[in-house]
Amino acid sequence: MDNTPLLDIRNLSIGLRGDGVGYDIVRDVNISLYRNETLAVVGESGCGKSLTALAVLALIASPPLFVTGGSIMFDGRDLTDISPREMRAIRGAEIAMVFQDPMSALDPMFTVGTQLTSAVKAHHKVKSAVAKKRALEALADAGLEDPRRRFDEYPFQLSGGISQRVMIALALVNDPKVLIADEPTTALDVTVQAQILERLKELKDERGMALMLITHNLGVVASVADRMVVMYTGEVVESGAVDEVLASPHHPYTNGLLGAVPRLNSGANELMSIPGRVPQPYELPVGCTFADRCDRRIEICGVERPGLEQGARTEVRCHNPVG
Repeated sequence: MDNTPLLDIRNLSIGLRGDGVGYDIVRDVNISLYRNETLAVVGESGCGKSLTALAVLALIASPPLFVTGGSIMFDGRDLTDISPREMRAIRGAEIAMVFQDPMSALDPMFTVGTQLTSAVKAHHKVKSAVAKKRALEALADAGLEDPRRRFDEYPFQLSGGISQRVMIALALVNDPKVLIADEPTTALDVTVQAQILERLKELKDERGMALMLITHNLGVVASVADRMVVMYTGEVVESGAVDEVLASPHHPYTNGLLGAVPRLNSGANELMSIPGRVPQPYELPVGCTFADRCDRRIEICGVERPGLEQGARTEVRCHNPVG
């Protein structure tokens, strides 16, 4: 693996500003993504996974949301400090995204083919025949058996699984260097989920792309990712190689997530649960944001926010880590 990150998010903070309100939702996030790597970003709903990914492509709702600190470096450029025109040239061409809900992400007024060819023409000065050829190739690459038929269909004619494959084709049609997949298997049945994930993995290997996979499904993480980042209340609490983190989690939150995963033949009658609730961004405690829910809390946890410390094989944000 190349030691230089292709995408390097450093100390990124995203905040809500306006009408006398001001607080950060994502705080000091550090995430590096390398060529030909699959990185999983894990955490429960509302932890900042999708917001961080949307910030990479300048797709956050601004206002009222703003990048309030940090940088997003891509191929030597800081994406937080480029013009809208420069970002449009990158978005969809060099960095592409597969969104959570394909039925709302695809425009119901246009055929699949129209949307794909429009994406090609937005970044390349090519004739319609060339754009169509690329679109058909992208549909085939995404695993669709009859690309010509799908090319002429409207989104309402597609099943959930087919729609998601069309979204993947739309993201791939300009051969991006980075693909961000935000919950790409949500609401799909287990068989289709496995097919979609396997195809993403194959495409990453075939094209040498970097893949950032946003998910809350640890089974998905174990099956496709090389490294993982765990987020809680808008910050990274643990990161490292997937095998290391899953085999020996050090943050109590990561440990709790793994304890909540059902396992066949485990002999356990009940799943582990994490007590309490996630604090809102505007009411975060002074110290560790997980302290009120943590069974390993010590005195310092309530008064000092822990930093992200480098361990032997992983990074962890905890005053009293597991193990």
